[in-house]
Amino acid sequence: MVIDYEWGDGFMELPTILCGPIVRRVDPGQAFIWIALSKPYDIRAELFKIKQDKEPQCFHYMRLACETETKTVQAGKNLYISLINVYPQTGSFPTNKLLGYNLLFDNSNGTLDLGSFDLLSPTHPHSIVYENLAYPTFYINEGNSSNILYGSCRKLHGVGADVLSEADKIIASSFMNTDRPSSLFLMGDQIYADDVADPIFSIITRFGKELVGQEEDLCTVDPRLKEEPFRQGLQQINGRQYITEQFCKFTSRKAANHLLSFSDYAAMYMFSWSPSLWELAYKEGMFETFQEAAHKNEVYFVFKDCQSKEHETEYRQLQDRYQKQEKELANLEEALYAVRRVLANTPTYMMFDDHDITDDWNLTQDWKTSVWNAPLGRHVISNGLASYWLFQGWGNEPATFTHFGQTMQTYFDSFQPGSLSHSNWVQALWNYDSWHFTAPTAPKAVFLDTRTQRGYVNKPKPVKVCKRIDEERYSPNLLSQEGWNRLSTKLTASGWNQGEPLILVSPAPLYGIGLIENFLHDYMLPLRAFGLPVQSDFDLEAWKYNGKGFSDFLHQVSAWSPSDCIILSGDVHSASSVTSDVTFSDGRTLTIHQFTSSPIKNMSYTGIWGAIMKFIIGLNARKRTDRTIYRYCDHQFNLFQEEQSSTPSDYVWKESIRYRRINDSSIIETKNNIGLLTDGGTGPLSRIIV
Repeated sequence: MVIDYEWGDGFMELPTILCGPIVRRVDPGQAFIWIALSKPYDIRAELFKIKQDKEPQCFHYMRLACETETKTVQAGKNLYISLINVYPQTGSFPTNKLLGYNLLFDNSNGTLDLGSFDLLSPTHPHSIVYENLAYPTFYINEGNSSNILYGSCRKLHGVGADVLSEADKIIASSFMNTDRPSSLFLMGDQIYADDVADPIFSIITRFGKELVGQEEDLCTVDPRLKEEPFRQGLQQINGRQYITEQFCKFTSRKAANHLLSFSDYAAMYMFSWSPSLWELAYKEGMFETFQEAAHKNEVYFVFKDCQSKEHETEYRQLQDRYQKQEKELANLEEALYAVRRVLANTPTYMMFDDHDITDDWNLTQDWKTSVWNAPLGRHVISNGLASYWLFQGWGNEPATFTHFGQTMQTYFDSFQPGSLSHSNWVQALWNYDSWHFTAPTAPKAVFLDTRTQRGYVNKPKPVKVCKRIDEERYSPNLLSQEGWNRLSTKLTASGWNQGEPLILVSPAPLYGIGLIENFLHDYMLPLRAFGLPVQSDFDLEAWKYNGKGFSDFLHQVSAWSPSDCIILSGDVHSASSVTSDVTFSDGRTLTIHQFTSSPIKNMSYTGIWGAIMKFIIGLNARKRTDRTIYRYCDHQFNLFQEEQSSTPSDYVWKESIRYRRINDSSIIETKNNIGLLTDGGTGPLSRIIV
């Protein structure tokens, strides 16, 4: 059945598969597959064990006896999100064997499968299969150490190539081998809700409305949006900065096109992971030049007088920004087919960070309170969390969200702010305290929620770091004691035992950010005295800026007593590898291996200042190579960097830190990158892919 949808003066047909399939949580007892469709189908799954015949490129497929349970949320008139649970009729699935899958779509007109959409043809350039395989595939590891891809920070118009396409090449070169990447950890900022590119803003909002149909009325949430210039600016490129700052009480400085409605967030996810809507947008001629958008009054200008010099300057600045973003989006489009194939062939686990919702999300208690008390801010955060659950969180550990489905569906049926269903929906999302989860990898991984489980203090005191007090460097405890308690309960319930290795996934690194922070503070900021334009923004949401929180982290991990502790992290737009040996005052010891990888697509150190920054960082990095750094914590939770002989006897804990080389010459990588964690035989190793 073909349904035509009105679009302007013409008609268009939405693609049936909007996004996916994406392989989510898998273990010997079940496998979850996520997909987004534009129309309702009953969905079944088939699984196959695959063996390679003697002849090259010939494969034998044995169908596995399994059952399917599919749960679907209708998130709009033309938006159906399904999570398909496939489980064996008896026993468990084969482990350490290549498994293939197909999805079957049933309705009154018959049955389709993934092949009906040209996704299974090895000769089709946009297929989701590798080589001559008949189906997308994955492994369920058991007994073998997992090879885990990990990274964060993927902005559609971020500078540079999308490194997830390099992951696709790695899988393509080893698709039949058990040592191919068996899991993908996305550790935050899978979308940038607060930083949306000008050239796709109007397309995202228009597609969102088409998919959802009955849009929530934001003017009901905040009546000021009925007034000009807000009513018009809400729908214009560059028109939302003031609205998000003043009405939402957000603090992002790049919020000119901030996602606000649920439909905005939903369309953004599909533009991030699938080429389907991109293809339709090109087919319908929806991409415009800046001049065309401005001529149609689709661009918001602060200076309205077209004859004024201020308007001329603003026009030129916005045009330059628009055209630069067009070039970066072109880099993304080339990679989207590879990105879709990676997600269709790799069990994927996703944790949020701030940009998935909005920049500086829950930065402080004041921020959180201010946004909660702003009706529009409270509503937008709810939209961000609802879309995170639907597109990311649901597939991580589905059993923890059984109570969410009906609450979400009831609200999505009406999208009426101010209704009882809306109130229940907001309360359910803001009060939920179990976004953290474990992944059944080897070693087992536990993902930390460092956004909604924070601990705040009313009057933060200065934190002493490296013999220096910087009174501006305040940070909350990224995980409160209640958060650690919930995490411990989750970890115990997962079957993990003391003495086993453990992976901790923390969006922000425990170690490593100081190398860049100190460079900015000591080298770049003094240049301002000469009137030079220096970019001085950097993220101070590091564990070390709350000494108690940092100590709590070490004490909690020590109490768990893993045989190996591996931390995977991102966020800081660089890659590094650190080993720390910690000694507590009572004689306990702990060794931590931290591997950090970011950004996937959002290179920060560019242009002349980026070159200077990378040069001086490189000099500092070489100084730290093959050198041990000693640090200790006192009873006031201040952190000091000292010579080993200077550590006082009344320390709470002390540690020796070593930065590992991640390539031939440096301990830091600032290009777009993604990590690949492997078992090096004598310990964990990480390869950084650029």
